[in-house]
Amino acid sequence: MFILAKVFWIIAQPLCLAFLMGMVGVLALLMKRRTTSLVFGAMAMMIFFVALFTSTGIYLVQDLEDRFPRPGQLAPDPTCLIILGGGIDTEPGSARGGYSLNDDGDRYIEAVRLANLYPAARIIMSGGDGSIDGGHVSEAEIIGRMFEDFGIEAERVTNDATSRDTYENATHTKAILAELGFTRCLLITSGFHMPRAVAIFRHLGIDVIPWATDYRSTGREGLRLDFRQPLRNAAMLTVAMKEWIGMVAYYATGRLSSLYPVPN
Repeated sequence: MFILAKVFWIIAQPLCLAFLMGMVGVLALLMKRRTTSLVFGAMAMMIFFVALFTSTGIYLVQDLEDRFPRPGQLAPDPTCLIILGGGIDTEPGSARGGYSLNDDGDRYIEAVRLANLYPAARIIMSGGDGSIDGGHVSEAEIIGRMFEDFGIEAERVTNDATSRDTYENATHTKAILAELGFTRCLLITSGFHMPRAVAIFRHLGIDVIPWATDYRSTGREGLRLDFRQPLRNAAMLTVAMKEWIGMVAYYATGRLSSLYPVPN
């Protein structure tokens, strides 16, 4: 299932999908299927235009981020902090050492801040090697080094170094929580990723306090043409599509109880 999901997403992300449709259009033209060629060519151009030159992506990301806003005040002392992986580029991290934080790396910066605010809270770092080829150092191992460098005692941290996706994050964390007997845990992940993460944790019967970070939108985004930053526009649409495709796929396969969860 993991490999299938990875391969599907390579094909389904907007720019790749537009490219494939364009290729089908070219092949149809070579086969003298003019109508088919025009249809697929037009679809490819439409996807390219929406992805590159409109604010659709950031608008959809904003909706995901607004679903579970960060609480306006500090939470009552939690027993643990659950940190979901995804903020590390494991390939350069494996080859060169260091941390190699990517765009989602604010999850770990926020985790360090909260670890200092709640010195009694245990930390569950859930993140393995999510690459399709495998063979890299796990995120949990890399972030474990980072925590130690920032003065967080190794005894406070429980690593799940085998999770490759969000569903495995949740299932493995459930086992850890049962073993340690912890409740009232903060769930730390990117704002756009929080709806899917909360939906999975709830489906598995894990009650968490959503603590979103790593915001991409201003909270005041609207739909408009945007020719200023096409690559960023495409990246934001890719982020939003990945989350929605993930939620729909999980809901269709019985891994979610609700398609788009709401705050308690």
